[in-house]
This record gives sequence, structure tokens and C-alpha cells, in this order.
Amino acid sequence: MDDGDRRPGRRALLIGGAVATAGALALAHDELARLYWRLPGVERQRVPGAVDFAGARWVAASPANYRHADRPDDYPVDRVVVHVTQGGYASAVKVFQDPAHQAAAHYIVRADGRVTQLIRELDVAFHAGNRSFNERSVGIEHVGFVEDPKSFTDAMYASSARLTAAICARYGMPVDREHVIGHVEVPGTDHTDPGPHWDWDRYIRLARNARTALGKTSA
Repeated sequence: MDDGDRRPGRRALLIGGAVATAGALALAHDELARLYWRLPGVERQRVPGAVDFAGARWVAASPANYRHADRPDDYPVDRVVVHVTQGGYASAVKVFQDPAHQAAAHYIVRADGRVTQLIRELDVAFHAGNRSFNERSVGIEHVGFVEDPKSFTDAMYASSARLTAAICARYGMPVDREHVIGHVEVPGTDHTDPGPHWDWDRYIRLARNARTALGKTSA
């Protein structure tokens, strides 16, 4: 997947120019805040194996399939993107660990409801086929096939809804169809997932209920 993430960005070049000219060009403070992590040796400390969703299993994706960031400080997160793997769990993990694949999502949810995290939410995963949407979203893969309604089990819906609710709570997003979208809805994509058998009404209802439960727990 080539969404422009692998080419030097305009802002990165601007920062390089600003450093080279020693102040000849003054960059706005918010630009520096967004992009400080691009500078050599500056990166938020990461704990090996740490996950953002309680109970998730950590299996690292190839670093070639995402880029380090410091979200939401450098990029605000305002979308969850729902994907379907079009294959099994093992094959999805295999391609996300393949540096030649050039794509990976933050999470995979299995038919039994188990969640695997492959990329930290603070990092930009190459999952949507659109650079802007990659920078602003968290990607969730669901093991199965768009043409097979049996792929989408009760356990999968319930677990994924809890995951989406937690993401929405973390970044202050409403749980609705503007902020929780399918891959097919990403501008410029050629994908059709999650497909016609994905029950959006059910999913959003479950995610809203899970979000309400989170609010009561934290109250």
C-alpha cells in the first residue's frame, strides 16, 4: 500500500531546512509540536509489549508497515476504521509482519473475540490507503471474509465494540457512523470491507452501550 507515508513529507523537509538555516525560517510552534518526533533522537519512550487495550495480546507488526508518531499530540485521532482480513488470523499476522507488504492495522479481532494489537495507537499504521486517514484513525481488522456472514460472530461483535468504545473514549470521539467507518468509506480506496453482511446498527449499538459502561466505571 502506497499512501505517501514512505516519501519525505513537505513538513519534514521544512523542518530540515529550518535546522540547516539556523533560524532563517521561523516555523509556528504548533508545527514543531506536531513534528518534533521526526527529528533524530526525539521519540516518546515505548514499553516493549505494552498494549493500549486491556486484555489484548501483543504481536508486533513490521516497522516497515507503520511509522512512529506521538498521537494525538502530533495528529488528532477522530476515526475508527473497520476492516475485514479476507483470510485467516495467521495469514493476517504473517502479512502484517512482512516488511514488503507495506500495510498493517493496529488491531485484529478474531471470531472468538480475542484481540491482538500489532501497532501502538500513538503510531500511524498504513491501513487505510489514504495518508490523511491513516494519520487520524485507528484501524481494526476482523478475521473473515466480506462475502461470508458467518465470519461475524457474536463474540467478534461484542469484543470489537468494546475496543471501539475504548478508542472513542480515549480520544473524545462520539460513537457514531461519522467517526466509526468502514474501509470502503475512506476516500480513494478500492476496498469494499467490511461488506454488506456487517451489521452496522448492531455494532454501533453495542459500542455505545460499552461506551456508557466505561463512563459508569470511571465515574
